Amino acid sequence: MRSLIQKILLVLGVALVAIQFFPPAKNISAAAPGPNDITVLHPTPPAVKAILAESCYDCHSDNTRYPWYTRIQPIGWWMQHHVNEGNRELNFSEFGTYTAKRARHKLEELVKETKDREMPLTSYLIVHREAKLTGRQIQQVVDWADGIHAGIPAPAQP
Repeated sequence: MRSLIQKILLVLGVALVAIQFFPPAKNISAAAPGPNDITVLHPTPPAVKAILAESCYDCHSDNTRYPWYTRIQPIGWWMQHHVNEGNRELNFSEFGTYTAKRARHKLEELVKETKDREMPLTSYLIVHREAKLTGRQIQQVVDWADGIHAGIPAPAQP
């Protein structure tokens, strides 16, 4: 029995070392915010830009800051999955490519999830405590998003 456990541990150890050679592609853009970035398209106060950079952009932009531990697999794969999922839901870097209907909907979701403290995710806040939003910061983001929302024409009703 002891021999079997040793063999299993050896196989697991070799597998753990082997997967280190297969890191995920990283979500890093060397360029400054592009022409489709929400902060380029819509007036954004410096305080809101700072909030977005600290609390949102890691998962919802084309430029993620990767902590050292994401170089360890499978942690890196797990985090990259979250980044990819976040970008599919809302990508501030690509906001200008959204239709008016989608942009309005994403802003409505942003307001709701920020007010309900569903964003940033609790799992993100465990490691990034500085990303936790205060009541004042939430109101700043909500006011900003509401202002953008008001400026996007609603689709015509049939």
